Amino acid sequence: MTFTASQIAAMINGRIEGNPDAAVGNFGKIEEAREGQLSFLANPKYEEYLYETRASIIIVNEALELKKTVAATLIRVKDAYSAFATLLGKYQEIAQQQLKGIQEPAYISKTAHYGADIFIGAFAYLGENVKVGDHTKIHPQAYIGDNVSIGDHTIVHAGVRILHSCVIGSHVTIHAGTVIGSDGFGFAPQADGTFAKVPQIGNVVIEDHVEIGANATIDRATIGSTIIRSGAKLDNLIQIAHNVEIGNSTVVAAQAGISGSTKVGKGVMIGGQVGIVGHLHIGDGARINAQSGVSKNIEPGKAVTGSPAYDYTSALRSQALNRRLPDLEKRMKELEDELTRLKK
Repeated sequence: MTFTASQIAAMINGRIEGNPDAAVGNFGKIEEAREGQLSFLANPKYEEYLYETRASIIIVNEALELKKTVAATLIRVKDAYSAFATLLGKYQEIAQQQLKGIQEPAYISKTAHYGADIFIGAFAYLGENVKVGDHTKIHPQAYIGDNVSIGDHTIVHAGVRILHSCVIGSHVTIHAGTVIGSDGFGFAPQADGTFAKVPQIGNVVIEDHVEIGANATIDRATIGSTIIRSGAKLDNLIQIAHNVEIGNSTVVAAQAGISGSTKVGKGVMIGGQVGIVGHLHIGDGARINAQSGVSKNIEPGKAVTGSPAYDYTSALRSQALNRRLPDLEKRMKELEDELTRLKK
Protein backbone atom coordinates (compact mmCIF):
# COMPACT_ATOMS: atom_id res chain seq x y z
CA MET A 1 0.00 0.00 0.00
CA THR A 2 1.33 3.41 -1.01
CA PHE A 3 0.17 6.76 0.40
CA THR A 4 1.11 10.33 -0.48
CA ALA A 5 1.81 13.11 1.98
CA SER A 6 -1.51 14.71 1.03
CA GLN A 7 -3.43 11.52 1.83
CA ILE A 8 -1.62 11.06 5.12
CA ALA A 9 -2.14 14.70 6.16
CA ALA A 10 -5.88 14.31 5.51
CA MET A 11 -6.00 11.22 7.75
CA ILE A 12 -4.34 12.92 10.73
CA ASN A 13 -5.40 16.54 10.16
CA GLY A 14 -1.84 17.66 9.52
CA ARG A 15 -0.14 20.55 7.67
CA ILE A 16 2.39 19.71 4.92
CA GLU A 17 5.83 21.30 4.60
CA GLY A 18 7.48 20.05 1.43
CA ASN A 19 6.30 17.89 -1.44
CA PRO A 20 2.60 16.93 -1.10
CA ASP A 21 3.12 14.17 -3.69
CA ALA A 22 5.91 12.44 -1.73
CA ALA A 23 4.91 8.80 -1.37
CA VAL A 24 5.62 6.09 1.21
CA GLY A 25 4.86 2.38 1.32
CA ASN A 26 5.82 1.44 4.89
CA PHE A 27 7.25 2.71 8.18
CA GLY A 28 10.72 3.11 9.66
CA LYS A 29 12.39 4.41 12.81
CA ILE A 30 13.75 7.89 12.25
CA GLU A 31 17.35 6.78 12.85
CA GLU A 32 17.06 3.88 10.37
CA ALA A 33 14.39 4.92 7.84
CA ARG A 34 15.03 4.64 4.12
CA GLU A 35 13.60 6.41 1.09
CA GLY A 36 9.94 5.50 0.62
CA GLN A 37 9.33 5.12 4.35
CA LEU A 38 7.39 7.25 6.83
CA SER A 39 8.66 8.08 10.32
CA PHE A 40 7.84 10.44 13.18
CA LEU A 41 9.60 12.60 15.76
CA ALA A 42 8.01 13.05 19.18
CA ASN A 43 10.95 12.74 21.59
CA PRO A 44 13.38 15.72 21.42
CA LYS A 45 16.40 13.50 22.09
CA TYR A 46 15.99 12.02 18.60
CA GLU A 47 15.91 15.41 16.87
CA GLU A 48 19.45 15.02 15.51
CA TYR A 49 18.21 12.22 13.24
CA LEU A 50 15.64 14.56 11.69
CA TYR A 51 18.42 16.25 9.72
CA GLU A 52 20.11 12.98 8.69
CA THR A 53 17.29 10.53 8.03
CA ARG A 54 16.48 9.28 4.53
CA ALA A 55 12.77 8.93 5.32
CA SER A 56 10.52 10.46 2.67
CA ILE A 57 7.87 11.77 5.09
CA ILE A 58 8.16 12.62 8.79
CA ILE A 59 5.37 13.51 11.22
CA VAL A 60 6.46 16.21 13.69
CA ASN A 61 4.89 18.44 16.33
CA GLU A 62 3.56 21.85 15.32
CA ALA A 63 5.80 23.55 17.87
CA LEU A 64 9.05 22.05 16.54
CA GLU A 65 11.53 24.74 15.45
CA LEU A 66 13.97 23.51 12.83
CA LYS A 67 17.69 24.12 13.40
CA LYS A 68 18.76 22.92 9.95
CA THR A 69 17.29 22.16 6.56
CA VAL A 70 15.31 18.91 6.37
CA ALA A 71 15.27 16.91 3.13
CA ALA A 72 12.09 14.97 3.97
CA THR A 73 8.54 16.24 3.60
CA LEU A 74 7.17 17.18 7.03
CA ILE A 75 3.62 16.83 8.27
CA ARG A 76 3.02 19.03 11.31
CA VAL A 77 0.38 18.00 13.87
CA LYS A 78 -0.47 18.91 17.46
CA ASP A 79 0.81 15.61 18.86
CA ALA A 80 3.15 13.61 16.64
CA TYR A 81 3.05 10.47 18.77
CA SER A 82 -0.76 10.30 18.86
CA ALA A 83 -0.99 11.10 15.15
CA PHE A 84 1.49 8.34 14.31
CA ALA A 85 -0.46 5.90 16.48
CA THR A 86 -3.66 6.87 14.64
CA LEU A 87 -1.96 6.30 11.31
CA LEU A 88 -0.63 2.90 12.34
CA GLY A 89 -4.13 1.96 13.46
CA LYS A 90 -5.59 2.91 10.09
CA TYR A 91 -2.83 1.01 8.29
CA GLN A 92 -3.49 -2.09 10.37
CA GLU A 93 -7.24 -1.74 9.84
CA ILE A 94 -6.78 -1.64 6.07
CA ALA A 95 -4.53 -4.72 6.24
CA GLN A 96 -7.10 -6.59 8.34
CA GLN A 97 -9.90 -5.65 5.94
CA GLN A 98 -8.10 -7.56 3.22
CA LEU A 99 -8.52 -10.77 5.23
CA LYS A 100 -11.84 -12.31 4.24
CA GLY A 101 -13.30 -15.75 3.82
CA ILE A 102 -12.85 -19.12 5.46
CA GLN A 103 -9.60 -21.00 5.05
CA GLU A 104 -9.41 -24.77 4.94
CA PRO A 105 -9.28 -26.84 7.01
CA ALA A 106 -11.38 -25.17 9.70
CA TYR A 107 -14.11 -26.69 11.86
CA ILE A 108 -17.34 -24.69 12.13
CA SER A 109 -20.28 -26.28 13.91
CA LYS A 110 -23.53 -26.46 11.98
CA THR A 111 -25.17 -24.45 14.79
CA ALA A 112 -22.57 -21.67 14.66
CA HIS A 113 -23.58 -18.33 13.11
CA TYR A 114 -21.28 -15.68 11.68
CA GLY A 115 -21.80 -12.28 10.07
CA ALA A 116 -20.67 -10.56 6.90
CA ASP A 117 -17.06 -10.05 5.76
CA ILE A 118 -15.53 -12.28 8.39
CA PHE A 119 -12.23 -14.15 8.27
CA ILE A 120 -11.73 -17.59 9.79
CA GLY A 121 -8.19 -18.94 9.53
CA ALA A 122 -7.04 -22.49 8.93
CA PHE A 123 -7.40 -24.95 11.82
CA ALA A 124 -9.71 -22.62 13.74
CA TYR A 125 -12.51 -24.28 15.74
CA LEU A 126 -15.99 -22.80 16.27
CA GLY A 127 -18.17 -24.86 18.61
CA GLU A 128 -21.90 -25.29 19.06
CA ASN A 129 -24.10 -22.16 19.02
CA VAL A 130 -21.15 -19.81 18.55
CA LYS A 131 -22.13 -16.33 17.34
CA VAL A 132 -19.61 -14.14 15.52
CA GLY A 133 -20.43 -10.60 14.37
CA ASP A 134 -19.68 -8.72 11.15
CA HIS A 135 -16.10 -7.95 10.02
CA THR A 136 -14.56 -10.06 12.79
CA LYS A 137 -11.25 -11.85 12.17
CA ILE A 138 -10.49 -15.22 13.77
CA HIS A 139 -6.93 -16.23 12.99
CA PRO A 140 -5.52 -19.74 12.54
CA GLN A 141 -5.66 -22.27 15.39
CA ALA A 142 -8.02 -20.17 17.49
CA TYR A 143 -10.48 -22.15 19.61
CA ILE A 144 -13.98 -20.72 20.14
CA GLY A 145 -15.92 -22.89 22.58
CA ASP A 146 -19.62 -23.69 22.71
CA ASN A 147 -22.06 -20.83 23.26
CA VAL A 148 -19.40 -18.13 22.90
CA SER A 149 -20.56 -14.78 21.53
CA ILE A 150 -18.18 -12.40 19.71
CA GLY A 151 -19.18 -8.93 18.48
CA ASP A 152 -18.37 -6.91 15.36
CA HIS A 153 -14.91 -5.78 14.20
CA THR A 154 -13.13 -7.95 16.76
CA ILE A 155 -9.74 -9.59 16.12
CA VAL A 156 -8.90 -12.96 17.68
CA HIS A 157 -5.26 -13.71 16.97
CA ALA A 158 -3.62 -17.08 16.40
CA GLY A 159 -3.86 -19.68 19.14
CA VAL A 160 -6.32 -17.80 21.34
CA ARG A 161 -8.64 -20.01 23.43
CA ILE A 162 -12.06 -18.63 24.33
CA LEU A 163 -13.82 -21.28 26.36
CA HIS A 164 -17.53 -22.02 26.59
CA SER A 165 -20.17 -19.39 27.32
CA CYS A 166 -17.85 -16.38 27.36
CA VAL A 167 -18.98 -13.08 25.85
CA ILE A 168 -16.64 -10.88 23.80
CA GLY A 169 -17.73 -7.40 22.68
CA SER A 170 -17.09 -5.39 19.53
CA HIS A 171 -13.80 -3.75 18.48
CA VAL A 172 -11.89 -6.06 20.83
CA THR A 173 -8.36 -7.29 20.09
CA ILE A 174 -7.09 -10.49 21.74
CA HIS A 175 -3.46 -11.34 21.04
CA ALA A 176 -1.89 -14.74 20.44
CA GLY A 177 -1.94 -17.43 23.09
CA THR A 178 -4.38 -15.78 25.48
CA VAL A 179 -6.83 -18.05 27.34
CA ILE A 180 -10.22 -16.66 28.31
CA GLY A 181 -12.61 -18.62 30.48
CA SER A 182 -10.41 -21.28 32.06
CA ASP A 183 -11.54 -22.40 35.53
CA GLY A 184 -11.03 -20.04 38.44
CA PHE A 185 -8.70 -21.25 41.19
CA GLY A 186 -11.34 -22.46 43.63
CA PHE A 187 -10.67 -25.27 46.12
CA ALA A 188 -12.33 -25.95 49.47
CA PRO A 189 -10.08 -27.23 52.31
CA GLN A 190 -11.23 -30.56 53.75
CA ALA A 191 -10.90 -31.99 57.26
CA ASP A 192 -8.31 -34.51 56.10
CA GLY A 193 -6.08 -31.78 54.66
CA THR A 194 -7.05 -32.31 51.03
CA PHE A 195 -8.78 -29.80 48.76
CA ALA A 196 -12.09 -30.31 46.96
CA LYS A 197 -12.55 -28.46 43.68
CA VAL A 198 -15.29 -25.83 43.66
CA PRO A 199 -17.03 -25.97 40.25
CA GLN A 200 -16.57 -22.76 38.25
CA ILE A 201 -19.90 -22.31 36.47
CA GLY A 202 -19.73 -18.58 35.60
CA ASN A 203 -18.17 -16.97 32.54
CA VAL A 204 -16.02 -14.07 31.34
CA VAL A 205 -17.52 -10.91 29.84
CA ILE A 206 -15.25 -8.61 27.86
CA GLU A 207 -16.90 -5.36 26.81
CA ASP A 208 -16.20 -3.20 23.74
CA HIS A 209 -12.86 -1.60 22.75
CA VAL A 210 -10.76 -3.80 25.05
CA GLU A 211 -7.27 -4.97 24.07
CA ILE A 212 -5.68 -8.01 25.69
CA GLY A 213 -2.01 -8.86 25.19
CA ALA A 214 -0.40 -12.19 24.36
CA ASN A 215 -0.46 -15.13 26.76
CA ALA A 216 -2.77 -13.48 29.26
CA THR A 217 -5.21 -15.60 31.27
CA ILE A 218 -8.65 -14.46 32.39
CA ASP A 219 -10.46 -17.01 34.56
CA ARG A 220 -14.20 -17.62 34.50
CA ALA A 221 -16.22 -16.71 37.57
CA THR A 222 -17.30 -19.24 40.16
CA ILE A 223 -20.81 -17.81 39.86
CA GLY A 224 -21.68 -14.77 37.73
CA SER A 225 -19.01 -13.16 35.54
CA THR A 226 -15.42 -12.04 35.50
CA ILE A 227 -15.75 -8.65 33.76
CA ILE A 228 -13.36 -6.50 31.75
CA ARG A 229 -15.12 -3.16 31.17
CA SER A 230 -15.00 -1.16 27.94
CA GLY A 231 -11.76 0.56 26.98
CA ALA A 232 -9.53 -1.46 29.33
CA LYS A 233 -6.06 -2.36 28.05
CA LEU A 234 -4.23 -5.43 29.37
CA ASP A 235 -0.59 -6.18 28.59
CA ASN A 236 1.05 -9.57 27.96
CA LEU A 237 1.35 -12.28 30.63
CA ILE A 238 -1.37 -11.03 32.97
CA GLN A 239 -3.42 -13.20 35.33
CA ILE A 240 -7.00 -12.09 36.08
CA ALA A 241 -8.65 -14.41 38.61
CA HIS A 242 -12.29 -15.44 38.99
CA ASN A 243 -14.94 -12.80 39.65
CA VAL A 244 -12.50 -9.90 39.20
CA GLU A 245 -13.90 -6.73 37.66
CA ILE A 246 -11.64 -4.34 35.72
CA GLY A 247 -13.10 -0.85 35.25
CA ASN A 248 -13.44 1.28 32.13
CA SER A 249 -10.20 2.52 30.54
CA THR A 250 -8.00 0.89 33.15
CA VAL A 251 -4.51 -0.19 32.02
CA VAL A 252 -2.55 -3.13 33.44
CA ALA A 253 1.11 -3.73 32.54
CA ALA A 254 2.81 -7.08 31.99
CA GLN A 255 3.11 -9.83 34.60
CA ALA A 256 0.58 -8.32 36.97
CA GLY A 257 -1.74 -10.65 38.88
CA ILE A 258 -5.13 -9.77 40.34
CA SER A 259 -6.66 -12.24 42.79
CA GLY A 260 -10.26 -13.35 42.97
CA SER A 261 -13.21 -11.01 43.51
CA THR A 262 -11.13 -7.83 43.54
CA LYS A 263 -12.89 -4.84 41.99
CA VAL A 264 -10.67 -2.40 40.09
CA GLY A 265 -12.19 1.00 39.28
CA LYS A 266 -12.06 3.00 36.08
CA GLY A 267 -8.98 4.85 34.86
CA VAL A 268 -6.65 2.88 37.14
CA MET A 269 -2.97 2.42 36.15
CA ILE A 270 -1.33 -0.81 37.35
CA GLY A 271 2.40 -1.24 36.76
CA GLY A 272 4.29 -4.36 35.75
CA GLN A 273 4.60 -7.29 38.19
CA VAL A 274 2.05 -5.83 40.59
CA GLY A 275 0.31 -8.39 42.81
CA ILE A 276 -3.13 -7.64 44.27
CA VAL A 277 -4.74 -9.92 46.84
CA GLY A 278 -8.39 -10.94 46.64
CA HIS A 279 -11.61 -9.21 47.69
CA LEU A 280 -10.17 -5.66 47.53
CA HIS A 281 -11.53 -2.43 46.07
CA ILE A 282 -9.14 -0.30 43.98
CA GLY A 283 -10.66 3.16 43.59
CA ASP A 284 -11.11 5.09 40.34
CA GLY A 285 -7.93 6.73 39.06
CA ALA A 286 -5.61 4.93 41.50
CA ARG A 287 -2.01 4.34 40.44
CA ILE A 288 0.01 1.33 41.55
CA ASN A 289 3.76 1.41 40.96
CA ALA A 290 5.57 -1.54 39.37
CA GLN A 291 6.33 -4.56 41.60
CA SER A 292 4.01 -3.34 44.35
CA GLY A 293 2.19 -5.82 46.56
CA VAL A 294 -1.33 -4.59 47.36
CA SER A 295 -2.97 -6.07 50.43
CA LYS A 296 -5.47 -3.34 51.35
CA ASN A 297 -8.13 -1.27 49.60
CA ILE A 298 -6.85 1.79 47.71
CA GLU A 299 -8.75 5.07 47.77
CA PRO A 300 -9.74 6.77 44.49
CA GLY A 301 -6.93 8.79 42.95
CA LYS A 302 -4.27 7.56 45.36
CA ALA A 303 -0.78 6.50 44.21
CA VAL A 304 0.97 3.66 46.05
CA THR A 305 4.23 1.78 45.84
CA GLY A 306 6.17 -0.94 47.64
CA SER A 307 5.36 -4.28 49.21
CA PRO A 308 3.17 -3.98 51.11
CA ALA A 309 2.09 -0.98 49.03
CA TYR A 310 1.64 2.38 50.75
CA ASP A 311 1.40 6.08 49.86
CA TYR A 312 3.74 6.94 47.01
CA THR A 313 4.87 10.33 48.37
CA SER A 314 5.57 8.88 51.82
CA ALA A 315 7.54 6.07 50.20
CA LEU A 316 9.75 8.57 48.35
CA ARG A 317 10.41 10.45 51.60
CA SER A 318 11.35 7.17 53.30
CA GLN A 319 13.74 6.34 50.48
CA ALA A 320 15.35 9.76 50.75
CA LEU A 321 15.73 9.32 54.50
CA ASN A 322 17.28 5.86 54.04
CA ARG A 323 19.93 7.34 51.77
CA ARG A 324 20.83 9.83 54.51
CA LEU A 325 21.16 7.23 57.28
CA PRO A 326 24.99 6.88 57.08
CA ASP A 327 25.37 10.65 57.45
CA LEU A 328 22.84 10.74 60.29
CA GLU A 329 24.68 7.91 62.03
CA LYS A 330 27.94 9.84 61.77
CA ARG A 331 26.31 12.98 63.23
CA MET A 332 24.78 10.95 66.07
CA LYS A 333 28.23 9.52 66.90
CA GLU A 334 29.67 13.02 66.96
CA LEU A 335 26.90 14.21 69.30
CA GLU A 336 27.45 11.22 71.60
CA ASP A 337 31.17 11.97 71.76
CA GLU A 338 30.46 15.64 72.51
CA LEU A 339 27.98 14.67 75.26
CA THR A 340 30.55 12.33 76.81
CA ARG A 341 33.16 15.13 76.78
CA LEU A 342 30.74 17.59 78.43
CA LYS A 343 29.89 15.07 81.18
CA LYS A 344 33.57 14.69 81.97
